[in-house]
Amino acid sequence: MKKNRLGASPLVVTDICMGTMTFGSFADEKESLRILDAAFERGVNFLDTAEIYPVPPEEKWVHRTEEIVGRWLKQRRRDSVIVASKVAGPAHGWFVPPLRSGMTALDAHQIRTAIEGSLRRLQTDYIDLYQTHWPDPGANASTHQEVMEALDDLKREGKIRVAGCSNETPWGLMKALHQSEMNGLIRYETIQNNFSILNRRFEDSLAEVCRKENVSLLPYSPLAGGVATGKYNVEPPPENARFSRYAKEGVRQQKQRNRFLNEKTLDTTAELMTLAAELNMSVTTLAVAWSKQHDFVASTIIGASSADQLEDSLKAADVVLTDETLKRIDEITGRILYPMG
Repeated sequence: MKKNRLGASPLVVTDICMGTMTFGSFADEKESLRILDAAFERGVNFLDTAEIYPVPPEEKWVHRTEEIVGRWLKQRRRDSVIVASKVAGPAHGWFVPPLRSGMTALDAHQIRTAIEGSLRRLQTDYIDLYQTHWPDPGANASTHQEVMEALDDLKREGKIRVAGCSNETPWGLMKALHQSEMNGLIRYETIQNNFSILNRRFEDSLAEVCRKENVSLLPYSPLAGGVATGKYNVEPPPENARFSRYAKEGVRQQKQRNRFLNEKTLDTTAELMTLAAELNMSVTTLAVAWSKQHDFVASTIIGASSADQLEDSLKAADVVLTDETLKRIDEITGRILYPMG
């Protein structure tokens, strides 16, 4: 499996990363361990988790994902796996943290509290890549400086190796990088944002920041929450699928569902399914291969609720799309701009 460097850091990871946000909710512990075993047997050396996982964020299972990953990690040689985790950050729309009484502002105290918990649950002395999960929309220069100073302290203590951010904006990323440069602090080497064949907004401006500042994207949801697999293009869609369940749940889940699953995303997926069939591959393989073939992407984060779902995503490791195929994808996505809004 191809490997790439994370930003300008010394960390080198496989270009497919195993995401874990379903572990403990949609996937029980037994199945979660099967998923981890299957991914790493195929050569994946990089996994991503977070203190708030699994999703949807609920008090009844918060932290469970890190606990499952920790029990799996304990059975392996620690330096054989690159582990990423995240501090929750401030409450943000659908992603309201059910931890620390919801008071998850990004400051030195919260970051310290969060990582001590993550290290304990993961049963490890250090986290390779530690990320801020959601940015603070009201952050100013001093706020960014405090965050980077707190992360710098953790690096000097040996508790983290590299820092990254997630769900960040161009302004936020540049402000944080500026504070790091001005004060000689650890910098963000990665950014983990939503980026998929159905959601190309990252290319509008953040891709330019990544290229010019040597920051690597770790795209999550390359299958657009499962919509890009085509499973919602059949009638009836699977009852146990994520957005089938969300249709029966609260307002936050339904809002999330409507963003991912709508007429535009279904129409785009239908065209991509036709193209994938012509290429003798699944649309899942096509979508993951497309994601990891961007120069600003270091590793694409795949997810699964069962080990059986992994195969088509992992097949993308051996796929390099031709210029002609990439052009046809541009034509399809160009006809229906921003299907996820």
